Amino acid sequence: MIEVSNLTKDYGTVVAVRELSFSVEKGEIVGFLGPNGAGKSTTLRVLSGFLGATSGRVRIAGHDIAEAPRAARRALGYMPESAPLYPELRVFEYLQFRARLKEVRRDKQRAAIAHAMERAGVAHMASTVIGHLSKGYRQRVALADALVADPPLLILDEPTAGLDPNQIREVRSLIKDLAGERTILLSTHILSEVEATCERAIVIDRGQLVAEGRIEELRGRQKARRLCVRVRDPNGGAEAAISAISGLRLSSFSSEPGAPERRTLHVSLHEELAAEAVIESLVRAFTEAGIGIHALIPEQASLEQVFSALTAHEKAHTGKSEPGSTP
Repeated sequence: MIEVSNLTKDYGTVVAVRELSFSVEKGEIVGFLGPNGAGKSTTLRVLSGFLGATSGRVRIAGHDIAEAPRAARRALGYMPESAPLYPELRVFEYLQFRARLKEVRRDKQRAAIAHAMERAGVAHMASTVIGHLSKGYRQRVALADALVADPPLLILDEPTAGLDPNQIREVRSLIKDLAGERTILLSTHILSEVEATCERAIVIDRGQLVAEGRIEELRGRQKARRLCVRVRDPNGGAEAAISAISGLRLSSFSSEPGAPERRTLHVSLHEELAAEAVIESLVRAFTEAGIGIHALIPEQASLEQVFSALTAHEKAHTGKSEPGSTP
């Protein structure tokens, strides 16, 4: 559905995207991740036809975005960050205007608008002036705009930016409801949103691809730095045993109700330590202290930890962002 080959986009002396290649297959929901200034918004604007590439090739639903831009853009619905709505129009009027721009057949416009409003959860707001809507509902109207021409592909740039937790859950639910109906490329800074909605993720940094794969595959690349240990500790010696091992830190612990000797401990490892050697030392220390080990499970790295490891240098580049991006 999306094929990007050696895409480069520069703004004179600033190269926002450099030799970027990736693909998104039909029916996938893919997270598009990167720190501020990584080139995400620039890439999405090129994919949607709002910016021209300096070099490279982009194909949308089999159409080259440079050679057949109208055919390519008919196949996608683009929801930019802070979508530029017309606040003086009513919701239905705005979507009617957008449907005409997107060349929806006149005899099908009313049905297309009604369906888009229903899918985006704004059907009951059809006669409301957009300027009177909350930000959450404006985001829904922008999503309805992306859906009004019934495209097989949706490109969503920060669809939950600036929303409160309840509004984020609502928009996330809308996106999940679209799963299976359409291919979705979702750019967001909220990594829990990607974990909750996406099957796969693409990570870029400084305009270049740094990782891609299924969410669990990306987590697996990062070595576990935490252990979950379940023990029988009648004498309460677990904390002392852990503190005696250099590089280990007890993050939290809890006891089972009615059985205080049965405890669950979460242990953090120093980055430079080898997990296998630490586990051996911990088992030995517990055994010598008479602590029974029921389970010792390395905790899988979170997507946030993986993202941090892939873009760790970003701390040294704070303040630099791509042209046109939000600081």
